[in-house]
Amino acid sequence: MRLIGSDGEQMGIVSSEEALKIADAQGLDLVKISPQANPPVCKLMNYGKFRFEQSKREKEARKNQRVVEVKEIRMSPGIDIGDFNTKLKNAQKFIADGNRVKVSVRFRGREMAHTDIGRALLDKFAEQCAETASLDKGAKLEGRMMSIFLSPKTGK
Repeated sequence: MRLIGSDGEQMGIVSSEEALKIADAQGLDLVKISPQANPPVCKLMNYGKFRFEQSKREKEARKNQRVVEVKEIRMSPGIDIGDFNTKLKNAQKFIADGNRVKVSVRFRGREMAHTDIGRALLDKFAEQCAETASLDKGAKLEGRMMSIFLSPKTGK
């Protein structure tokens, strides 16, 4: 096996018994770095310290990770301009925070005969958000709900 010292220098190709003796003499652990290599590569290191630093790096990576949520905004086809603008502001705030937004229109009773009103409403909503968000999925009717998906624009 190829042996690498604790400070990163190459110690050459040695037998596994000899590598274990060297590790024992230095008070370090013998860790296989890449067992698939020919010959396998091993390194002398303090394994406990290595695992601690690795877990620390993973925690830091998890802390910096951002979970993208899907926020939903519901409207009805008969929504007035004031309520529409309020919903629009909320959606733009969600998008600015980096979340995806599902905008849906719920049809009740005879409103199902006028799905074109809901489609126009969703198109208008998407048009108003065009500068900060891109349309993922166009207006699609599922049962009594018609919805679109907006996601934040990348490449700012």
